[in-house]
Amino acid sequence: MARPPTTHTILADGTSVVVRPINPEDQDAFNRLVASIEPEMLPASFAARVGQVQQDEPSIQLDPNDGQFLVAGIAGVPPLLIGAALTDLQPDNPSRASFSVIVDPAHRGLGLATALVRLLAQSAHVSGVRSLEGDVDQENTAMLGVLTDVGLRVEQSDRERSVHATFDLEPTEAYLAAIDADEKAAACDALADFLNPERIAVVGASRDPLAIGGIVFANLIAGGFTGVVYPVNPSAPYVQGVAAYASLDKCPERPDLVVVCVPAPIVPGVIEEAATLGIRAVCIISAGFAEVGGDGIDSQNELLKTAQTAGMRIVGPNCMGLLNGGVDVRMNATFSRTFPRPGRLSFVSQSGALGLSVLDHLDRLDIGISGFVSVGNKSDVSGNDLLLYWEDDPNTDAILLYLESFGNPRRFSRIARRISLSKPIIAVKAGRTTAGRRAASSHTAALAAGDRAVDALFHQAGVIRTDTLEEMFAVASLVTTQPVPSGNRVAIMTNGGGPGILAADACESHGLSVVELSPATQDALRSILPPNAGISNPVDMIASSTAADYAQTLEILSNAPEVDAVIAIFIPPIVTDANQVASALADALDRIPETKPLIGVFMGDDSADPALARAGIPSFDFPEDAARALSALTQWAVWRTRPIGHVVHPEGIDPDRARQVVDRVMSQASSAGDEQVWLEAADADELLASFGIPLIRSAIVSTPDQAAEAFESLGAATVVVKIASSIHKKDVGGVQLGITSAAGAADAVRGIRQRLIAAGLAEHANDFIVQEMVSDGVEMMVGVTHDRLFGPLVVVGCGGSLVELIRDVNMRITPLTDVDVHEMLTTLRTYPLLTGFRGSEPLDVEAVKDLLYRVNSLVEAVPELAELDLNPVFAQPSGAVAVDLRVAIRAQANRLRT
Repeated sequence: MARPPTTHTILADGTSVVVRPINPEDQDAFNRLVASIEPEMLPASFAARVGQVQQDEPSIQLDPNDGQFLVAGIAGVPPLLIGAALTDLQPDNPSRASFSVIVDPAHRGLGLATALVRLLAQSAHVSGVRSLEGDVDQENTAMLGVLTDVGLRVEQSDRERSVHATFDLEPTEAYLAAIDADEKAAACDALADFLNPERIAVVGASRDPLAIGGIVFANLIAGGFTGVVYPVNPSAPYVQGVAAYASLDKCPERPDLVVVCVPAPIVPGVIEEAATLGIRAVCIISAGFAEVGGDGIDSQNELLKTAQTAGMRIVGPNCMGLLNGGVDVRMNATFSRTFPRPGRLSFVSQSGALGLSVLDHLDRLDIGISGFVSVGNKSDVSGNDLLLYWEDDPNTDAILLYLESFGNPRRFSRIARRISLSKPIIAVKAGRTTAGRRAASSHTAALAAGDRAVDALFHQAGVIRTDTLEEMFAVASLVTTQPVPSGNRVAIMTNGGGPGILAADACESHGLSVVELSPATQDALRSILPPNAGISNPVDMIASSTAADYAQTLEILSNAPEVDAVIAIFIPPIVTDANQVASALADALDRIPETKPLIGVFMGDDSADPALARAGIPSFDFPEDAARALSALTQWAVWRTRPIGHVVHPEGIDPDRARQVVDRVMSQASSAGDEQVWLEAADADELLASFGIPLIRSAIVSTPDQAAEAFESLGAATVVVKIASSIHKKDVGGVQLGITSAAGAADAVRGIRQRLIAAGLAEHANDFIVQEMVSDGVEMMVGVTHDRLFGPLVVVGCGGSLVELIRDVNMRITPLTDVDVHEMLTTLRTYPLLTGFRGSEPLDVEAVKDLLYRVNSLVEAVPELAELDLNPVFAQPSGAVAVDLRVAIRAQANRLRT
């Protein structure tokens, strides 16, 4: 089974508990835990493993590689173990496993058993287990309550002295909601010590104002931190005029947060000391760990192991620190000399060096900040944890992300989808090129390669993706000052025709509509503007327009019902002063609807920027930048209004039958030493048929005579003969179409075999497929590929031999909702072909959707699925059918399903 990750949970009494795989060092603490359990409450699975523990004679040694063991402990060294959980795979059926849980008497009734079962279920589900079962003593009423609290579907049956419970591990909405709540509570509890501490210790605080430790300590003092700062330096009695302490245990009170600024070799000792003291939050600014490779990776892993055992969380290492700009905290625990003003943005950066530039740039733009965290190597605390913390933070209106990699993309998607409904998340994801990716071996993999998976993830999650940091800050200036637009209809006002045209082109190219103004709006404009002004959209007020013209035009356009947002462009003529125009626009804000954004473009004159900023009017140098930022905000607004959707579970699927196919093939592959296997045609057909995926009628043959017999048995007017191998058939002459007789089918086998042998591909000339030929419908493709970062991706689009040339495809990360499937189809450029293009017969779109639902279910049920190509899939007037298919499996390919 998959080794479960270390996680945290919060008990009902507020106690923070770390849940992790067991370690050999836990032996004594584990023995004490088991000894505290009443004999009648000790599950048989534990009793069988621990032998005579209750008589202090343990008969086993704990195995650190046993991923089936979880323990729950309270922070400290040594940790106090208060619970444990265990799963055992059933040897005759690896899709089923047993479970058992123990909790020490002093901590029962606080939700720990429920949390442990949920975590067991997550780990088991990732490993392909479909059900967990166990026995609960009928007298154990607390554990009986756990069975319903977990949130999974459970069947209960009475036995002589116990209740036998079987959990269906297919996640339910209640279960996912409970997991989300547990994650959020744990993240908020842990990160409060990082972002809202009362006592901070800076280990490595220096008298040298240019050293990292000196800068961090000075920033905390100079920034006005509202708590207490302890400089820790064994070589100095005072640091920058403040009494220093030789070690953490010498500080007057235990710090809530420790910031580490010492050389890498010294860091492990600091972490061990902090763990012994029960400190829960450490920010390691020091570099020299995983980023340097080799021994640095091992050192970082050891730090993390120490922290996890003690229930400690780590930001970093190799980071630039963290910041809370709130007036009630004022914490600048970074080595940046810049401390932006308090604001409503929170920002997480994976790059430390970039973070320095970001803080400086925010300060120059006069954009305030609420929180900032540089996560560095992301050994522990990640962007996902920070999203959870800032989700309900009253001081955060929008979240900015700079990402270079993803830890758990599916967890990110689940969290971001929820947050994006109320707060915009704006992200720059570095590394857009395909350099370094593996060569794609299927159509699906080729189409999904590169940066498209990131686009799919962000689209599903409602994340606003920007190409550059400059664009990120542009969008941020809108979301923190302007209302969310109710539509995409834009009015443009300008004192120069050229910039207005540029703005109109930019708006249209970014999905905004330069709306036609109503007669009533045009009449109102005509009444205030000079006779030679242009009153269509864009509104050209001409170069002689005054500040008063700007104010009146803005009022008219903003109050027009056909307008959702206004872009006001100013180029500096001789007759009008930029500051006067800025003041006029600011004064007019009280007379325009609060629901409509106003974006300024002041070209060639930044003298009005301070006045615009004071009024909360974002201003850009060029109209294209304004259009791009407004478009991003508008697309997010549209995304928020769409239905959330739900995962469809189609009828007529047989996961057990699919499991038999996969286990049989994987067993053969394992004995042959193969890591990834392309399924033979018969196995691929059976796997897909077990999920009700419609396949064209066909027969597998080996000889010309068998091909002739297959033609007769199929009873089709026309058939196709092709090789059964998983290689691309047309590329090697392995397909012959339009065969109308049994003799023709036999000849096709002979001809294809000869071509393959002549091409040196005799190993692919053993088996052939005789298949009914489809003559009506539109060719599509449906596929699955396993991305090393994102897990399984489902791809759908225009199919056939030109699929990689046309590249009209959409993709999403599983699991797919009905909304995802609908969008994937309806946003294809070729979608009109399915709905009756130019008078053609409409095709069965619902059948295509059903096929996608079934592929999604296959992905979720078979974690070994590595690649799937259904190309072509014929969408027909009634139904949809896959004509050609290729399936590859690999041991536990889809580890990123959680």
